[in-house]
Amino acid sequence: MNSFRIEDLHGIHAILYALFDREEKLDRAAMRKQTQLCLAAGVHGMAALGLATEASKLSEDERVQVMEWLAEDNAGRVPLGITIYGSSVAEQIRQVKHAARAGADWLIVQPPMIGAYSAREYMNFFGRVADAATLPVAIQNAPALMGRGLNADDIRELARCHPNIRLIKGEGPVVDIAHLIEVTGGQLPVFNGRGGLELPDNLRIGCKGMILAPDCIDHAVKVYQFFRDGREQECEAAYQLMLPAVVSTMQGIEHLMCYGKRLFGARAGITVHDRAPAARPSVAGEAMIARFAAALGPLPQPES
Repeated sequence: MNSFRIEDLHGIHAILYALFDREEKLDRAAMRKQTQLCLAAGVHGMAALGLATEASKLSEDERVQVMEWLAEDNAGRVPLGITIYGSSVAEQIRQVKHAARAGADWLIVQPPMIGAYSAREYMNFFGRVADAATLPVAIQNAPALMGRGLNADDIRELARCHPNIRLIKGEGPVVDIAHLIEVTGGQLPVFNGRGGLELPDNLRIGCKGMILAPDCIDHAVKVYQFFRDGREQECEAAYQLMLPAVVSTMQGIEHLMCYGKRLFGARAGITVHDRAPAARPSVAGEAMIARFAAALGPLPQPES
């Protein structure tokens, strides 16, 4: 977007699921419909290639394809963020350049998902990638989900040494995110995730917004709008409606890929196929998803 300013980034951003066909190939039509449904729900931003997009299962060429599809389908309607996945600095820098060419507005850099290293090693990795980027960079800090991460003091130092690091994509409890905001002096806007757990309290402690998979995205948008309008009772009621589904699907990343994606599919009218290896749904799990989908209702449809 030509008028994009990182300082204006806010609200509920949808991060795409990777939707496959029966042959386990990326399904172009389903991916397009997913973006259209998120935009119809009123999201404030779109993103792809994070944990929900199963980037580790995608080849580098497929990741580039997802970037290009999302940019085409979004068509500049809302800010576009791309998560950068890769096992080396060189691979991530290639992805950074692809994202810029595809039309991304900002980037979310993940730690490499190999080995287990010191905080200093991860800080060096993040810094080298951020220094090579021409777009604003957010650091994804999700130690509970990814098994690696930085503490608040590390993040403050990293941003001080690399001015292109402008935001934090967190995945943590409100109390941890509040501590991060305090330590960084509120200088780094923070977006949390975790499927929308503790959504109103994330906003109360100063998060700029949330980046969420799209299974409950329309309800999350309502929570956010009620909060901004100062309508506390409506905000809490909207949150309570989505909360059982969020608690159920956010039992771990593989669980989300299995059940969160199926909840989205049920609400979107999209048949979900897995790319092996994958967690497979149980009879009990499918029954739960059917109940949640009925309670939440279908996703809003795009205007024709």
